[in-house]
Amino acid sequence: MVSIEFLFTSLIVVLVPGAGVLCTVTAGLTQGRIASLHTALGCTIGIVPHLLATVLGLAAILHTSAVAFQVLKFAGVAYLLYLAYATWRDREAFVLDETVTRSGALNLILKSMLINTLNPKLTIFFMAFLPQFVVPGAAPGVLQLLGLSAVFMAMTFVVFVGYGCLAHAFRQGVVESPRVQAWLRRGFSGAFAGLGVQLALSDR
Repeated sequence: MVSIEFLFTSLIVVLVPGAGVLCTVTAGLTQGRIASLHTALGCTIGIVPHLLATVLGLAAILHTSAVAFQVLKFAGVAYLLYLAYATWRDREAFVLDETVTRSGALNLILKSMLINTLNPKLTIFFMAFLPQFVVPGAAPGVLQLLGLSAVFMAMTFVVFVGYGCLAHAFRQGVVESPRVQAWLRRGFSGAFAGLGVQLALSDR
C-alpha cells in the first residue's frame, strides 16, 4: 500500500527543479502545451531504466563499480553540455512556434528521455529511496517496488506537465521580445551547462 509519507516525499523530490524540469519549461515556453506534454513524457520514460535497475538489483553494480558509474555520468555530462551549446547557438530556439510534427514530437521525447537516462545519480537515488517504503510481509518486495515506481512515474509526469503548462501560460508576455529571447537563450544555456558541471563534480 502506498503511504502518505511516500507520496509527500516523492512530491518534494519531483518538484525540485532539475534538467528534466528545465527541458519541459523550455518546450512549454517555445512550442506550447503539446510540446511540453511530449517532453514530460520523455522525461518520465527516462526514469524507467533507473527504476528497473533498482528493482533488478543492478544499482549495486553502479554503486560498487567506479568505472561503470563514471562512464554513465560523463555521458550525461557530455549530453548536458551539448544541450547548453546547442541552445546558445540556436537563435530560433525561443521563437514562438506551436507546430509540433510527428517527427518533432518524437525528437522531443527522445531528447528529454536521454536527459534522465544518462544520469546515474537517479539509479543510486532510487536504490536508497524506494526500499524505505517496502512493507515487510505485505506483498512480494518486487511487486511493491514496481507499484511504488509506477506511482512515482505518474507523479513525475503530472508535475512536469504542470510545469510545462505554467510556462505556456506566461509565454506570450515572456518571449515576445527579441531581447528577452536572447536572455532566455543564454540563461537556459547556462543552466544546462551548470547542471552538467554539477553532475561532473558529483560523487556517488
